[in-house]
Amino acid sequence: MLRILPQPDAADAIAEIRDRLMLFERESSGRSAELTRKVFGEPLSPKEVVDRIVSDVAQDGDDAISEYTLKLDGAILTPDLFRIDPSVALRAEKAADDAFLSAVRLAADNVREYQKEIRMEEPAPLASEGRTLWRRYTPVQSAACYVPGGLAPYPSSVIMSVVPAQVAGVPRVVVVTPPRDGKEVDPLVLATCSVLGVREIYRIGGVQAIAAMALGTQTIRKVDKIVGPGNLFVMLAKKAVYGHVDIDMFAGPSEILVIADASANPDWVAADLLSQAEHDEMASAILVTDSHRMAQRVDQALERQLPGLNRAETARAAIKRFGLAIVVPDLYAAADLANEIAPEHLEVQTENADEVAAQIRSAGAVFIGPWTPEAVGDYVAGPSHILPTGGTARLFSGLSANTFLRATSYVKYDEDALRRELQAIRALSQAEGYDAHRRSAEKRRDDD
Repeated sequence: MLRILPQPDAADAIAEIRDRLMLFERESSGRSAELTRKVFGEPLSPKEVVDRIVSDVAQDGDDAISEYTLKLDGAILTPDLFRIDPSVALRAEKAADDAFLSAVRLAADNVREYQKEIRMEEPAPLASEGRTLWRRYTPVQSAACYVPGGLAPYPSSVIMSVVPAQVAGVPRVVVVTPPRDGKEVDPLVLATCSVLGVREIYRIGGVQAIAAMALGTQTIRKVDKIVGPGNLFVMLAKKAVYGHVDIDMFAGPSEILVIADASANPDWVAADLLSQAEHDEMASAILVTDSHRMAQRVDQALERQLPGLNRAETARAAIKRFGLAIVVPDLYAAADLANEIAPEHLEVQTENADEVAAQIRSAGAVFIGPWTPEAVGDYVAGPSHILPTGGTARLFSGLSANTFLRATSYVKYDEDALRRELQAIRALSQAEGYDAHRRSAEKRRDDD
């Protein structure tokens, strides 16, 4: 089931895994033709669907939200039902299991502690000879945290997006999540919102939710930033509204890469690969090892463990299509290959795990040693589990409190400092042909 390839032969398989989002978009065009014809009267590609919905929300506001929520989610929602009263979330909290609430509070405390520790602090002013320069970090004024619905509730995504925003100091934190079973939102998601003190919650999802948060409607105030995971259409919607609003990243299907040597436990490695494969059929699970025997043993362990999973069919499809074991000459080559792939989650299960982990430059998050399964990152460790995918960990960082901060530079000159640098200002402005720039500085000398 798990394709086992030597490193030189794995390039094409890696390229296919990296291009999953584009592949999914092409395949979705075919699969969604009937649905789009029913909703829009013609077959549309995923991008065309997104553009149509965003345009309609921009033009018709609340009416478009109600229309698409009915057509796509099967929920009848009038504008007065978009927002969920905080009392509903509070009732969900009171009805929730004590063990669940304890887990939410533990996870939130861990995330809050970590995010406070890494939050960027203002550096000391740089002052010299009449020049003073400093930098301030201030939070955006509003942020929407998108929490997927789909096949399962995701209270953990509430924690991993809301708590960093709160630590950053965002005054208005909004949660948007799709309705399930009519107009209801999963009670565990609502309970988590209540525990975290979120008071602005909307029962809308998909493209229409992203458009509403970015553009605003008659009843929904727009936000400054949208964060959170979602399906292909949500990701394309975030891309479409970028510029009207800031976003965190374009995150696609889940992925995990495990570096393992002969000392690793193959059952543990297989379990960790399956922990991401069960997300959806487009998830990828990659083993990089210097032991062909380890690759074989992990493959056997996958076959043993799959039948016992609730989402065995989904996980099997993901492993079959985007599962891969790459056999490399040594662990240095393993680290180099991992940096090239730049996965969302990277585990190191080797005898010298700290040494190998130190070589990793490109990954959303790194989990070191046999006692650190990726699941601790998904739920309780502290860093957010909202991470870059598809090789974009070479370019982007995972979501954190710093995601919600803006940097502003402050500059203060005294008269002597301006005089000392006037000649440089004059020379550069003349080179660029901007007389007003030059005069704005010279005026202060001429007017003495």
